[in-house]
Amino acid sequence: MREVKYRSSGVPLEEYELTRRDHNRQKESGKTSRWARRQVEEDNAKCRADPERAERRRHAFENVAKLMQSFKKADHEIMRWRVRLHCGHIIETEAHCTYPDPLSAGSYDKRCSECGEDRQTIVAFEPIGLRGEPPEAAEPPSPPPPPKKPTRAELERRVKALEKENERLRAKFSG
Repeated sequence: MREVKYRSSGVPLEEYELTRRDHNRQKESGKTSRWARRQVEEDNAKCRADPERAERRRHAFENVAKLMQSFKKADHEIMRWRVRLHCGHIIETEAHCTYPDPLSAGSYDKRCSECGEDRQTIVAFEPIGLRGEPPEAAEPPSPPPPPKKPTRAELERRVKALEKENERLRAKFSG
């Protein structure tokens, strides 16, 4: 696995003064959340009106859930992050270890477990460490033994067999 340099932004455990950028990101997150809720409500209404559509959606969600379950990652592949949310609370989140920060992993906002506010943008973050220790590297397999050199008698038998095959092919194609 390639080496990842994990980034930090601010120090979540220290005092943090929200910036204009933080407020704007939170405002945009709220707009996006409201738009997504309207889309879901519209789709739910269409599903209530069309049972076949509802059944197709249910199957699609089941397939997605199965697919996501098949991608379970080992503890040593999950990086834990300490993040400060727009609401001021500090929580932990996780992402695959190949991402240099939680924002790159798509974790722009979270539900705050302390105040219950949904869609709180991340304003500061720092890596904590992997969820588990990587397994110890196994000894590389020993190289296969070099191929055994054929004996003179084996080589002579092989030459005779090839000469016979050569004669057979010449007879077949010359006549």
